Amino acid sequence: MITFLVCLAILIVGYFTYGRVVAKIIGHDDSIPTPAHRLKDGVDYVELPWWKVLLTQFLNIAGVGPIFGAISGAMFGPVVFIWIVLGSILIGGVHDFLSGYISIKHDGESVSEIVGYYLGNHARTGMRIFSLILLMLVGVVFTMAPAEWLATQNGWHPHTWIMIIMVYYVIATIVPIHLLIAKLFPAFSIILILMCIVLFFGMVIGQINGTVVMQEFTFDYAHPLSLAVFPFLFVTVACGAVSGFHSTKSPMMARCIRKESESQRVFYGAMILEGIVALVWAAAAMAIVGDRFRAGVPVGQLGGPGGVVDYASNALIGSAGIILVIIAVVIFPVTSGDTTFRSIRLLLSDAFKINQSSMRNRVLISLPLFAIAIALTFIDFDIIWRYFAWSNQTLAAMVLWAGATFLLVNNKFHLIASIPAAFLTFISISYILQAPNEGFGLAPTIGNTAGIIVAVGLFVLFMIKASKTTKSS
Repeated sequence: MITFLVCLAILIVGYFTYGRVVAKIIGHDDSIPTPAHRLKDGVDYVELPWWKVLLTQFLNIAGVGPIFGAISGAMFGPVVFIWIVLGSILIGGVHDFLSGYISIKHDGESVSEIVGYYLGNHARTGMRIFSLILLMLVGVVFTMAPAEWLATQNGWHPHTWIMIIMVYYVIATIVPIHLLIAKLFPAFSIILILMCIVLFFGMVIGQINGTVVMQEFTFDYAHPLSLAVFPFLFVTVACGAVSGFHSTKSPMMARCIRKESESQRVFYGAMILEGIVALVWAAAAMAIVGDRFRAGVPVGQLGGPGGVVDYASNALIGSAGIILVIIAVVIFPVTSGDTTFRSIRLLLSDAFKINQSSMRNRVLISLPLFAIAIALTFIDFDIIWRYFAWSNQTLAAMVLWAGATFLLVNNKFHLIASIPAAFLTFISISYILQAPNEGFGLAPTIGNTAGIIVAVGLFVLFMIKASKTTKSS
């Protein structure tokens, strides 16, 4: 209990302390009109109140990731709390803040274009391809997860639900942002916050067979699949600590923000809120099924993350728990999936300079995307999820390197981004070399050593560039 409460307090305090430090380093100028004002088109560039942008961004990034990822991360034990807290404050918040703010400075352009400005045209081309693949994987994950759960409830085939969800996605992708997304998302975000509050009190005051649910956690877990904390925990829990996926959503909100000074509360604030969601679900998983984690039972044998959500919700608040399940497993993935396809449309329109004020153009870009997405739903969900998780951290590393370069060329303190970028580079390289299924299955010594060499090498090259830039200025 104390461990959880301390971590929760640190997350909140981190927003008001380190978040302000980051905001001061990045800076802002409210005298400069934002893209929402200068490029207003009534479709994607629409001025919205900061609280609406915050709650929309929060739901954009907080789909199934901070719930399912945190539950899977709970198998590592309470050490997951440390990663969620430090990751959200020192890495994820900085990543989201920079990706959103830089997009504002570049007319709300997509993350691939931003990376291209600061890391070169080859990086831009690579990021266009990489971002497109990642977003397609995310869109498919956020379609299959709710569809498969819904299919278990009424006997319909999962692809029937997939088609229903896809129809909604098409609508959400092409209609003006203020007519649907900006109306629905704030309300659903409030529901997500209330869900976490209900879970929290369920853990604090709840009892199962006369035993208090939320007891003090002990750091004695051994992962059921014998996976090492480094690097597997840092990829298992991406959303909820740091996720490159967020940078693909930030430009969407950069086109709606009214003042540069609102960036901290929107981008950094949304990441901290997502960290709280992950923290609560990791705690719920450990409180309810922690003994089975200790006994070596993996999440898959508990019905997957969705099964743990079902079990934990019912155990904590009884029959009303089905409401939490529907919210966590259906509503939130769907409300992230819709903006994911919208982000793909914006990415492609930026890359090919296609005007989006025309409904015809929006439809022509969008429909082929959904045809591809439907085809991908026939692939095993677990395979898609594993590559999605690794792609997340790889993209985050690239965006942080671009953010560090942005700070460097503007004579600002780049270490808030360059150090996290090097760390995530190590995690990404080490993971793909060691991962037994989607990676190369190499020994930890080889994977970790290679990761350190690449990360340190890139950091040294960046510092050499920083030194030259300082001398020339």
